[in-house]
Amino acid sequence: MRHVKFRLMEPGLRPRRTRLEIPGWAGNPEPRTDGAQEYAWHCLPFSEAAKAGIELFYPYEAELRVRTRDGALVFEGDFGEPPEPGMQWPPFRTFGDAYYTYQILLDLKVEDGWAIKTETHPRFYTDRSGTVPVAVPALLRNWWPMMYFMVFKSPDEGRTHVFRPGEPFMQVTVVPAEADFELVPMPEEEAAERELQSRRIYASRSTLASDSQWTSATNTVFDGTYRRILGAAKSTR
Repeated sequence: MRHVKFRLMEPGLRPRRTRLEIPGWAGNPEPRTDGAQEYAWHCLPFSEAAKAGIELFYPYEAELRVRTRDGALVFEGDFGEPPEPGMQWPPFRTFGDAYYTYQILLDLKVEDGWAIKTETHPRFYTDRSGTVPVAVPALLRNWWPMMYFMVFKSPDEGRTHVFRPGEPFMQVTVVPAEADFELVPMPEEEAAERELQSRRIYASRSTLASDSQWTSATNTVFDGTYRRILGAAKSTR
């Protein structure tokens, strides 16, 4: 098992493996049954992708609202006086015309050959309010000892990003430091094998999904084919 070591200047960041909040941003605990509302956690590929990261929490008691008004970025929040004289407070500032930064001060150390990649938190994809902060991707290698600041995309004119106490605002994933691959056409024999695999899954879907198919409240059909095959694949490891 690989380890990601962390060093905190602000304990409220509370880094942890990303969890699906149910009830919460991942949806409500409705069963996979006819007439139920579908939610993000019902989709296993999304759930696995979301849980593959490390989420960070907004550590301050004062809510922060970031707006774009008449083309200018505005930070709104009752933060009071700086904890220390001369300190950048609140720890947010504009960054060019289209971005803003949070002075995060967080050290995440991964093993040799690996790096950390900053990302938007997966709750962005389930949010309908448009208020989730949009973290800009960045890759930091293991020899870089501190995340000094995190960059976010500015909200569009009239929109607002909201940082709420105790709410996750970004995610970090662990990735290979070098993207050492080349995109090449699949050999004919391998392509034929993949095509056969695909057809076998399609032909077996009615059997694999016979007791797991359901139609949601929006008349969308779901089944457990992927879940069944994933379970079988894990059991053979």
